[in-house]
Amino acid sequence: MSARLVLLGPPGAGKGTQASRLAERLGVPAISTGDIFRANITGGTELGRKVQEYTAVGALVPDEVTNAMVRDRLAQPDAAEGFLLDGYPRNVAQVAELDAILAELGRDLDVAVEITADAEVVVERMLGRAEIEGRVDDTEPVIRHRLEVYALQTAPIADVYAERGLLVRVDGLGAVDEVTERLLSALEPHVA
Repeated sequence: MSARLVLLGPPGAGKGTQASRLAERLGVPAISTGDIFRANITGGTELGRKVQEYTAVGALVPDEVTNAMVRDRLAQPDAAEGFLLDGYPRNVAQVAELDAILAELGRDLDVAVEITADAEVVVERMLGRAEIEGRVDDTEPVIRHRLEVYALQTAPIADVYAERGLLVRVDGLGAVDEVTERLLSALEPHVA
């Protein structure tokens, strides 16, 4: 199956959970900038230390760092027939960069999927996750700041993809299996 898609949605909407499920069902790699960042933080790399400076205060990692990582990852053989990007693009400038990367590779994006979720539910989810996973940076003020950053910088991406006729919105609230089925149904007309 060929599927090249971007997964959008506010922090805590369930993108990570759904990305891995969708990637498995579609037979494409899930490419998460968050996972790449966390691996570098855990590994104590120079990039990890830079990333942690930003994420600890709820800020986004600079575009040039993120763009280079995505460019390299999409050029790998397992992404030739498809991919699911989770956490990229995060702003309109990154949409243009992704367009350039895909043009260089001779590929097109099939669809952008936005998982929607109520902000208060997202805050509760993320606070619960922080407690379970011991994420010290996921305090309520930081989570609310991330949601504000999302609304200002990332949400406008949905408008760009909507103008191109590539956007599909799916409610991210409910049981995990229900959300997965909603997503697969919404994607069906867009992937080969």
